[in-house]
Parts: sequence; structure tokens; C-alpha cells
Amino acid sequence: MPLAKTFSFIKDKFPESVYDVTESSGEQIFHIRSEVVRDVLEIFKEKGFNFLADITAIDNLTLGGFERYAVVYHLLSHDSLERVTVKAYVAEDKPSIPSVEKLWKTADWQEREIYDLFGITFDGHPNMVRIMNPDDFTGHPLRKDYPRLGNKERDDYPVIKPAFKRK
Repeated sequence: MPLAKTFSFIKDKFPESVYDVTESSGEQIFHIRSEVVRDVLEIFKEKGFNFLADITAIDNLTLGGFERYAVVYHLLSHDSLERVTVKAYVAEDKPSIPSVEKLWKTADWQEREIYDLFGITFDGHPNMVRIMNPDDFTGHPLRKDYPRLGNKERDDYPVIKPAFKRK
């Protein structure tokens, strides 16, 4: 099914949950509410977008947008070689979104990385634990309201002086 028909199908199925469809660098971007992300991504998978290339997140604190956070899914169809980006917008007051780990096993680590660095939880994820920071670490360092120099977590690390002298 061509991409435009897939977009129309999803818009008809979830009329209140589709914010917009935009394009950047020749790639279609589908903007949706986070509540329907698993259903929408399942439709894309059924329509041939069988490869989840990446998941990342954006903190829109200073950028504006539909919600504070966006979880961004980059999909690829191996058959048609088409790519599509799905941005699911997540509210600041309850930063959670359905997990897609059951659709693509590669989402396992990527969702945990987003959880650790942005504090967005993935409902239904089988092992929602930190993987980048220590378990006792406080905060989420990729949020824009996290202190630029951190919370001085690393003050006790030794300073390593280079063996060479700079000119």
C-alpha cells in the first residue's frame, strides 16, 4: 500500500489522534498522540515497514510543539525502500507511552535508553530499568531542564593529567 494511503487509513481510524503530516528532507513525518503509538506502528508494520531503524526522544521545552516530549520512531520498508518517521507526543505531567518492544525486539534497549536519559516510561516494557546511568542516579540528563553542568555527580572522579604538554 502506498504511503499516502497508509496515512489516510490511519487518519480515518484515529481522527482525534493525528496531529499532522509533514515532510523533511524528502521523508514523511507522521505526528500523533502517544496513546495510539502502538496501534499506529502496528499498522505501519503490517503495511510493510518491517524494520525499526531507531527510536529517540526530543525534549521540546524550549522548542514548543504539541507536548513537552516527542518519542521519534524511524521506520524502513525493506520491500519498497521507503522510510517514514513517526513522532508520538508525550505530556510532561505523565511522561509515559506504550512500549513497542513486542512489535520489534530492537525496541528493548532503545526504550530503556530513553527512559534513563529522558525519564519517559514505556508501559508494558518487560524490563524498564536504567541502562546508561547507575541505579542510584537522580535525574534524566537529556532533559533540557537538567543542569548544564550536571548535579556534580562526578566531583569525586580523579582528574587525569595528560602525559604530554600542550603548545
